[in-house]
Amino acid sequence: MSRRKNHKRGNGTFVQLHSWFLASEAWATMKPGPRALYVELKRQYNGNNNGRIFLSHREAANALSIGRDTVGRHYKELVERGFLSVTRGHFLGPDGVGQAALYALTEEALDGCPATKKFMLWKNKAP
Repeated sequence: MSRRKNHKRGNGTFVQLHSWFLASEAWATMKPGPRALYVELKRQYNGNNNGRIFLSHREAANALSIGRDTVGRHYKELVERGFLSVTRGHFLGPDGVGQAALYALTEEALDGCPATKKFMLWKNKAP
């Protein structure tokens, strides 16, 4: 009997990054930190929740083993390069507990509209 048949399969979830996405100038010139954060955010995407994706700075810092201030810079870079759009900013809730921002992945469709893929328009401004 082949080993493959006896192998237990995982839960089947994965993060897909298309080759055209990886070849974009915005991705190719980005540092590893923001890339890792994007992969963590993409893990939160289930095919139906674009625009409602959230990952607090604290959770992201723990997942990536970095500081919360660094996470903030990574989020800012992902938004500036067009990989993410903020659909609801972070805020302090009525009970005094902070609420994480909600994000949309621009490579995916949002509310029945096609993906904007804003990152494909990003150009490196370095000489």
